[in-house]
Amino acid sequence: MEITAEMVRTLREKTGAGMMECKKALNEAKGSEEQAIEILRKAGLASAKKREGRIAAEGIVGSYIHMGGKVGVLVEVNCETDFVARSEDFQKFVKDLAMHICASEPQFVAKEEIPADVIEKEREIARGQAMADPKNANKPENIIEKMVQGRIDKFYTDAVLLEQPFVKDQAINVSELVTQITSKTGEKISIRRFTRYKMGEGLEKRSEDFAQEVAAVVK
Repeated sequence: MEITAEMVRTLREKTGAGMMECKKALNEAKGSEEQAIEILRKAGLASAKKREGRIAAEGIVGSYIHMGGKVGVLVEVNCETDFVARSEDFQKFVKDLAMHICASEPQFVAKEEIPADVIEKEREIARGQAMADPKNANKPENIIEKMVQGRIDKFYTDAVLLEQPFVKDQAINVSELVTQITSKTGEKISIRRFTRYKMGEGLEKRSEDFAQEVAAVVK
């Protein structure tokens, strides 16, 4: 199949990869755009690995406010140069990431941040749930262990930012999103930290306020 300039341009717009890389991927995929994107993603992963040793000391702190100021997020994302930090692609990525954190409520950036006692507690709960299910009464230990691990993996998907499906594209997770922006910018990109605020979270109304509210209702 002949690879046209239009096919190359379209693929480049969708992936952010270079013109030559797009043409090569399309040739390898025999013109299939879907397969070419997969090839470029795999190449992006390889490129990202090479960049892991670099120092990402630049970047920005992005923010997102939702529900009229009821929920807010601050997130620090690092890159290697101020040039990339000021680029439209990077700033859009940080904004999307802040919005994702607002919507998905992660607790940790990466699995490595989770304290061992938290994982052990989750494992204990998962095992208890598996053992309490009558359907599992006669199942061997290795099957129970697989079920427990499955629930731990689900905990990672729920609680860890990099493992969560991206809110704007459920087909990829946030880690893959980072790989895409890494490939596009040519720099190491890392999510350093985030804070999510929810109005009133962790606070209890004062007892006198509650008493006044009750009195107002019964009048």
